[in-house]
Amino acid sequence: MTRPTDPVALIQTMILLGQAGRAFAVAAVLRADGSTPVPAGAKAVIESDGTIYGTVGGGVVEAEALRQARRALRSGQPIMFDFDLSGPGVGEPHPICGGSMTVLVDPGLANHPSGFRQAAAAMTQRKGGVWLTLLRPGRKLATTSRFLTEPQAARHKGFPGADFITGCLKRGSPSLLPSADKKIQAFVEPLFPNPVLLIIGGGHVGQALAAQASLVGFEIVVIEDRPEFARTRLFPKDVKICCGQIPDEITSFPVDRSTFIVLVTRGHQQDSAALRACIRRPAAYIGMIGSRRKIPLLRRQFLQNDWASPEEFDRIHAPIGIDIGAITPAEIAVSIVAQLISVRREGHTTRLR
Repeated sequence: MTRPTDPVALIQTMILLGQAGRAFAVAAVLRADGSTPVPAGAKAVIESDGTIYGTVGGGVVEAEALRQARRALRSGQPIMFDFDLSGPGVGEPHPICGGSMTVLVDPGLANHPSGFRQAAAAMTQRKGGVWLTLLRPGRKLATTSRFLTEPQAARHKGFPGADFITGCLKRGSPSLLPSADKKIQAFVEPLFPNPVLLIIGGGHVGQALAAQASLVGFEIVVIEDRPEFARTRLFPKDVKICCGQIPDEITSFPVDRSTFIVLVTRGHQQDSAALRACIRRPAAYIGMIGSRRKIPLLRRQFLQNDWASPEEFDRIHAPIGIDIGAITPAEIAVSIVAQLISVRREGHTTRLR
């Protein structure tokens, strides 16, 4: 079994562990104030032998989460703990990030596999939803969790309220809310399918890009019109490959606001045809490889032929990638993936709308 870190893969991990009858606890960061190693919503699945999938920050934070997970697994009771990262100085063993975190460690989720299956089914269908956890503090902390699809979230009755849940969905960020009487806290975690990276061109840069992007949570599809560059052995094992006429393949592909498109074909004519096929599609990102001379020439061609408006063309990331002085295909791939991450994490629509 692999060691995933993204939420979609962690759901699959919990399903597999449950099917295998292996006990586990889920550690989730409910609150992260100030400077912390991870934001609220970071999560790890921890087995009784100490195997960890995902992360809640590494270092001493994760060591404490591991200790608490072992306690929770022995008692069968969830545990919530605070962690202060404002140590006195670099000469001390305490962390000095300066922030504070609240972490929930829950061993009871393993007893409710139907929620995981519902979430996995939604992700497979490329639909969003939320994981809703209600916490009832007391002599013994009690928790209940469930998965809600977006339509279910919009119809949710009772605390924390449909408006609050749908607001979290729109922002794409988790939130912890106490009830008016402070007897219950609700933790709402938006879940969305991993973004799709559509790589147009299976040459050396496309191959390097697929290898790099597969490490950071993209579902990768490669479109290529040359059979010799569409061989599965050239790409990571989970990459889907479509071999055919590039404009036709792009046109038939279901592009939405969670789709990132990168044009790295073998020449400007192929790039131009590919760009025509996707420039007006509702993608989160479109980037095109090319020189500083090539881009203005293509822009002029597109505007003169009314293939795109100035605004439509100017949203293209071209030349593609972050300028790090990249030369080799692997270095170019790193610069492109860095830009993809920047767009994705700045909230430029990885959600389905």
